[in-house]
Amino acid sequence: MNSILQVLSHLQKFRECFLNLDPSQTQQLFPKAPNGKAPLSGRPAGGSATELSSRSEGADVCEREGLCFNGGASISRSLELIQNKEPSSKHISLCHELHTLFRVMWSGKWALVSPFAMLHSVWSLIPAFRGYDQQDAQEFLCELLHKVQQELESEGTTRRILIPFSQRKLTKQVLKVVNTIFHGQLLSQVTCVSCNYKSNTIEPFWDLSLEFPERYHCIEKGFVPLNQTECLLTEMLAKFTETEALEGRIYACDQCNSKRRKSNPKPLVLSEARKQLMIYRLPQVLRLHLKRFRWSGRNHREKIGVHVVFDQVLTMEPYCCRDMLSSLDKETFAYDLSAVVMHHGKGFGSGHYTAYCYNTEGGFWVHCNDSKLNVCSVEEVCKTQAYILFYTQRTVQGNARISENQLQAQVQSSNNDEGRPRPIP
Repeated sequence: MNSILQVLSHLQKFRECFLNLDPSQTQQLFPKAPNGKAPLSGRPAGGSATELSSRSEGADVCEREGLCFNGGASISRSLELIQNKEPSSKHISLCHELHTLFRVMWSGKWALVSPFAMLHSVWSLIPAFRGYDQQDAQEFLCELLHKVQQELESEGTTRRILIPFSQRKLTKQVLKVVNTIFHGQLLSQVTCVSCNYKSNTIEPFWDLSLEFPERYHCIEKGFVPLNQTECLLTEMLAKFTETEALEGRIYACDQCNSKRRKSNPKPLVLSEARKQLMIYRLPQVLRLHLKRFRWSGRNHREKIGVHVVFDQVLTMEPYCCRDMLSSLDKETFAYDLSAVVMHHGKGFGSGHYTAYCYNTEGGFWVHCNDSKLNVCSVEEVCKTQAYILFYTQRTVQGNARISENQLQAQVQSSNNDEGRPRPIP
């Protein structure tokens, strides 16, 4: 949970839209500090590298619990904020907890925060993650975003989230950000071998789960041949978009069966076919899930521990369909590395997750490991055994900050456009 929340808080566009929710009631959202005050500026601040690793005396206790955070902003003094175990609002809401947590983390006032309210809200709303069993970071990320989306979509119904009426319109734009920031489209193309007819289907995606090449699945007992100690991320993307032959004559081609009437008692003509997936529409933030865990034997999942070579800049042009290539600027295909989630350990049922995140406020990389946060170099990041990679589209990176006035203006514009026919993207 810590690694995923740190990544989401460092994705600038995601963070900014949640920080803008409920800005008028900041002081009421946080538990009291030991001195009876709630010192919150509600504004991200860039700090020096040395200040980021400061800790409170209670850090060791929280480190054992695995529930502490270092704020991504500067830290003027070593203070720890421990949330109550009850949610911070009357109604359990992950959106509200994200807003509360992000404001604390980026206030510049706290060295550590123990997000108990967030944890217990997750336990209540996502029962599969209740308790202290080992869980998968990729599954948690998908479930968390799904629940947040559900909450925002339910706004206006009996299951409303706790947001002041004056800010209620902002939820529509926040929902738009949540729905679009990771959203892309795939072109699934099936080609009939008999007549070469191509059938195209557009499918949505929010992340790409990338398989390791077959040679890494044949490795027994974790021993890797010397010539297979590394795998290229570009090779895994190429494998995802490569053409594969469907087994046997199983494809009912529309072209081959076009002259056949529906009332005809004769069976459909089945033929061999090839299938290929290509990216049709690129997301603003590209999530790449590396499928390190594979089934081996009965109810046992092993980890593929080879190093995946990835770069700070990723070009997605080779993996997009031709129609898209001709209509977009070259800069659209360029992505900059924003965050990496790493799994430490040898198996699925044990281990530990940490996150490497790029701090857009200060322009440096940080390694987030529960209550520890250390500045690191991008070279160190690229040497990690990545499990989930986050790349931000370069054309989006410079325009990530969203002010409350901009949000309200966009919401007003979208309200005026409701009811009008819209072209299909």
